[in-house]
Amino acid sequence: MDARSTDPAQTAQALPFAPGLHLLVDLRECRGLRDAEGIGRVLREAAAACDATVLDVMLHNFGESGGITGVALLAESHISIHTWPETSYAAIDIFMCGSCDPRRALPVLDKWFSPGGTRITEYQRG
Repeated sequence: MDARSTDPAQTAQALPFAPGLHLLVDLRECRGLRDAEGIGRVLREAAAACDATVLDVMLHNFGESGGITGVALLAESHISIHTWPETSYAAIDIFMCGSCDPRRALPVLDKWFSPGGTRITEYQRG
């Protein structure tokens, strides 16, 4: 993972209620973007790496030439993914509350998708 950005205005002051950390992950030049079974597995592995509780995983395959949209519904919130194989791009949101650290999912995603470029934006929600 090669780039992280944090908005200082959002992290400079203590928030009265901060339910969790939300990561926006942009992956470019990826592999595995049409593999629904593999993406379902990586969503579960990413959640496990964060010590999150998976309630369900739902995926929609847009066919041979399309991508995958999916969500891992977690007791602690969610991990969602949208893939565009035609441009080798994936957009992933990881939002977790409580003691789960969504950053721990990043090596799992990196291993599966082997991106040529990554951008991660962190938001403290609340």
